[in-house]
Amino acid sequence: MKTILCALFVTTSLFAQTAWISPNTRLIHTQAVQVTQVDARIDLADQIATTTLDIALRNPTGRPLESELLVPVPQGAVLKTFAFEGGNAEATARLLPRDEARRIYDRIVAQTRDPALLEFVGNAVVKSSVFPVPANGTQKVRVTYEQLLEADGSRLDYVLPRSEAVEYSVPWKLSMRVKSTSRIASVYSPSHEIAVKQPNGNEATLSCETKDPGAFRVSFLRETKDEMTASLLAYPDPKIGGGYFLVMIAPPKPKADAVPIKREVTLVIDRSGSMAGPKLDQVKAAALQVIEGLNDGEGFNLIVYNEAVEMFAAQPVIKNAETTKQARDYISALRVSGGTNIHDSVVEALRQKPLDGMLPLVLFLTDGLPTIGQTSEKAIRETVAKGNPHQRRVFTFGVGVDVNTPLLSRIARETRASAEFVLPKEDVEVKVGRVFDRLRGPLLTKPALRVLDDPNRVSDLIPSPLPDVFEGEQILLSGTYRGEAPLHFQLTGASAEGERKFDFTFNLDKASTANAFVARLWASNKIAVLSEAIRDLGADGATANTTELVNEIVRLSTQFGILTEYTAFLAEEGTSLAAAAPNASKAAFNYSDKVMKIRSGPAAVSQAGNLQKAAESKQLNPRNRFLDDKMNAIEITSVQQCQAGAFFNKGNRWTDSAAAKAERTPDRTIEIGSTEFGRLVDELAADNRQGLLALRGELLVEHRGQLVLIR
Repeated sequence: MKTILCALFVTTSLFAQTAWISPNTRLIHTQAVQVTQVDARIDLADQIATTTLDIALRNPTGRPLESELLVPVPQGAVLKTFAFEGGNAEATARLLPRDEARRIYDRIVAQTRDPALLEFVGNAVVKSSVFPVPANGTQKVRVTYEQLLEADGSRLDYVLPRSEAVEYSVPWKLSMRVKSTSRIASVYSPSHEIAVKQPNGNEATLSCETKDPGAFRVSFLRETKDEMTASLLAYPDPKIGGGYFLVMIAPPKPKADAVPIKREVTLVIDRSGSMAGPKLDQVKAAALQVIEGLNDGEGFNLIVYNEAVEMFAAQPVIKNAETTKQARDYISALRVSGGTNIHDSVVEALRQKPLDGMLPLVLFLTDGLPTIGQTSEKAIRETVAKGNPHQRRVFTFGVGVDVNTPLLSRIARETRASAEFVLPKEDVEVKVGRVFDRLRGPLLTKPALRVLDDPNRVSDLIPSPLPDVFEGEQILLSGTYRGEAPLHFQLTGASAEGERKFDFTFNLDKASTANAFVARLWASNKIAVLSEAIRDLGADGATANTTELVNEIVRLSTQFGILTEYTAFLAEEGTSLAAAAPNASKAAFNYSDKVMKIRSGPAAVSQAGNLQKAAESKQLNPRNRFLDDKMNAIEITSVQQCQAGAFFNKGNRWTDSAAAKAERTPDRTIEIGSTEFGRLVDELAADNRQGLLALRGELLVEHRGQLVLIR
């Protein structure tokens, strides 16, 4: 590493008291040296993970500061290297086991009265020797450690400890290289959005840039001798008589001699008068991009509509040089005029007889509301539900904001597809191309999961129905279970080899409260599903009794701290979580006033984007990020999601949502740093709830049947 000139350093007598620094946690309130960036590089070779952290530090004061680095790492890790800029031969670091790490944390907590580091109780810690950070200057430190990942069947889990505190905002850049002697069947992160590249079956690279809090988690499924690779993560919850589960399923690699499933794509293009100008030019470019992106031998058709509906061909045609040229000429000649007959264009797209042996897909584009022919939202939805004899997947694209977002979303969801909304400054061609690129190599179509033995043991499966699985994708299915006996599932679907059937048996003996993210992901998806159901009830200006749906949304939002634009008021100062009836009433008004009544315009597009992101989300959303009616990004930092619960910051106190529903006097009060506090920390760690100690200030906690005030 580059050496800093010795002239930057001054004699020891000028240094302030040693500062403790941990890049994994929020700043301790007495900490002067700041962590400005962490670059994490992880190399995973089979089960050996080597993690290198490059930590950038800044000293904003006018005097040099001596610093001591504390880096929580998984128990069982081995320290490989420690270095800092301007380092000398005396620069050292030790890796301390969790018990010794705990003693260091307790000593710091006693001095600072800040329990931040205690959220890492149970981890080991890398503790450095004292090193300098120059006045008004920077310092870079490198720590490398190695660990052996424990395999759970075909699954490997990598976890990089980081603070859960919602106020934690240190920018991290994470990159990961994976090499495996077995084929890597699936890569998934429940904690952060990652970009994955897989140049071949045995290697993968991952990247992520984030300021969001939370441990960085990645799970890998390695191919086994079984045809289908699958694994289950479970979170036990006695309150529901079982718990929550997340199933990861990686479809089998097609056999070398298998004939791949071909695609048949019908592009349905709005050419009404409002499409004039750049929009039509972009749509025409997108259509040509899709057709030229098909493989020779796959099928396509073009349907264009205004008040009337016209077709490139009476039935889909096979792509070859001749049909591609004909389509190019047809697209080039398109002109705009007239109104928007969505109903009839959908009917024509769905009634086509598909080409034999192909997966029938529709890319449906519109920039307006239905204005000609049948304009009822309900009627068009029923047409799709009842008039899709060939089970075509309809991927919808709303161009601009003057579209009926609930209608387009429902059409897509009804047909195992997805909806996209192209904002005024966005490029239609890019959005369409991105979706089409994802539809490469269908691996499993019409997948369906059946619970064997006792179907009543499993409920609330999300998503339902399961979407088709394309090349590079996986199946992620969450739900709730009852009992402790193994779960038996059967997955069916069509593949290149024909109809397939796979049986799975998952034991629940490894269900753990450390898997709280499983419950939270399910709750986030469930809230979105319930919200979409309410939105659908508002079609054609209808009103409906939504009490049952809204009550369940408010309950889940309060329990898990998962808030939307309809329930964000729960985090406001002055809102009592104990006031169940007023809160449900206010949420019901928000749903009625927004999601049911607003069907088009910027607010509708924002809501559609929020709902779709939550419904399809595979990652946690710790800051409850969403778009408001004006498409501004909103974050809520007065709610801390913690394990499978939540804390709300009101009246300068963080209150456990489980306790907030019943306003009562604490059963006992515990001072931070006291002997009693030490015992409480041990109990929280045993329950995997030590993450709540990352919160700053007073804490009101529901703990083992008692209401405890920590201050």
